Amino acid sequence: MPIELNHTIVHAHDPLAAATFLADILGREAPFRFGPFHCVQLDNGVTLDYLPAGEHLTIEHYAFLVGEAEFDAIFERIRQRGLPYWADPFHRQPGEINHHDGGRGVYWNDPSGHYLEIITRPYGSGA
Repeated sequence: MPIELNHTIVHAHDPLAAATFLADILGREAPFRFGPFHCVQLDNGVTLDYLPAGEHLTIEHYAFLVGEAEFDAIFERIRQRGLPYWADPFHRQPGEINHHDGGRGVYWNDPSGHYLEIITRPYGSGA
């Protein structure tokens, strides 16, 4: 059996709100419950399982590889909501997207402050 990522836990101030935010932006089904988690299902079988953050929330980064049509749809939802976005993870290029490896990419933050990113080409794949 190949080794594949199955799920990861995402800590959030409000797990349902954060999971719903991600599902809405990515155009996914509404989050489903599994025990204490609010889960967002991705096409490759991976779930992001949202759980309440403790006293300290560590900000993480989650990048999603998407097709060109999906990028357009997701980016439009980001703009429709008036969310700030950047071409870089350091927020030095506001209101822009990047074109790394001949694709497109953009960063934005979720309600808990996690860095979210969509890219149309894997980094290092070349132009």
